[in-house]
Amino acid sequence: MGGGVYHALQRNGGLISSRLGVKFRVSQVAVRDVSKSRPVDIPRARLTQDWRAVVENPETDIVCELMGGVTTAKAVITTALKLGKPVVTANKALLSACGEELFELAKQRGTSLYYEASVAGGIPIIKVLREALIGNRITRLYGIVNGTCNYILTRMKLEGADFSAVLADAQRLGFAEAEPSLDVDGHDGAQKIGILASLAHGFWVPPAQIHTEGIREVTPLDIQFAEQLGYTIKLIAMVKKFDAGRSGKTTRIQVSITPTLVPSSHVLANVNHVFNAVLVRGDVVGDTLYYGRGAGQDATASSVLSDIADAALDLQCHTEQRVPAFVPHENDGEVVKIDDTISRYYLRLSVVDKPGTLARIAALLGQSKIGISSVIQPEGHEGESVPLILMIHDASFAAMSKALTKIGRLPVIKGTPVLFRVENFE
Repeated sequence: MGGGVYHALQRNGGLISSRLGVKFRVSQVAVRDVSKSRPVDIPRARLTQDWRAVVENPETDIVCELMGGVTTAKAVITTALKLGKPVVTANKALLSACGEELFELAKQRGTSLYYEASVAGGIPIIKVLREALIGNRITRLYGIVNGTCNYILTRMKLEGADFSAVLADAQRLGFAEAEPSLDVDGHDGAQKIGILASLAHGFWVPPAQIHTEGIREVTPLDIQFAEQLGYTIKLIAMVKKFDAGRSGKTTRIQVSITPTLVPSSHVLANVNHVFNAVLVRGDVVGDTLYYGRGAGQDATASSVLSDIADAALDLQCHTEQRVPAFVPHENDGEVVKIDDTISRYYLRLSVVDKPGTLARIAALLGQSKIGISSVIQPEGHEGESVPLILMIHDASFAAMSKALTKIGRLPVIKGTPVLFRVENFE
């Protein structure tokens, strides 16, 4: 990532300077191994393994942390902020875990922390929430924010391929890591949506409060049935704002990332391959959509350059906190527990094909006051069990979980029930 930013600065640094009236010079680059071969030609004299020498150098005006990880990266950022130096970072993992602490430190030291590249690659979604939509209360935010998962789901739909086969191909092509759990189990997306939720609603959302599901349970069968029903399955990161309710909290939000059935006519259903998109609904502006490459060296470098330009302009104008990185303006906000959220659902069961099976399942759902809107029991499946697909009316997650526990104990049920949310963007 650092090499990509260096290359982009060499390529377009003059363009930025002509637009801002500020000249840039990369003074030093801290790396783990100065002898390592690099695709980008950085003069050896500018390389060092001592990051402190870079950060503490009086000639260093702006510090860019692009190493990733948490431990050393936090030390770099903390040291720079304590010196009053603005920091540009793309480190979503660090911000997710320690963002509130780092933003407070930046405020105390009269400087700023810029983090556009931490979410959705080249899409300027942080600037949108911090500046462009500053006059809006954000009521809904939906995002496809993990390119790996979107690539896998797209190919599963287009080719009818299994998850494991597409994942292996994605790893071969470099779209997925050798150890893919951060992406496919939803954790990468959870870090990103946590940052966006915190920024949009003015109180910090701890990672532990984000309901997180990945895409391992999605099968070609689910994608096929969803299509028959008029939907496309996407891994959707979601922030929803609710009324105050009994708790009296002025801001109550749902923050989650789950495989979700999206109407095939909706714009998010047509975001494919490694692309990302974020839909933001403001109380003044209505719906706005932001689309682009969510990962990759060039997309990330574009966002980093934007932050470097902002930091330089703020320094030149002596407005280091012109737009604060994060303002905690909702001190009594809360994240609603997933059990208390309401949704429609897609439910796939593997059942013994015998009379009375559907009636027994419907009875257990009825006991939890859960209604069925439609049923698909396809023909042509052989073996001890057949798939049964139910579309469920609005129900709380707690009620669905309780009902599924009972349904799973029925002797006619084979395997674990599969449950996905259905979102109509109302």
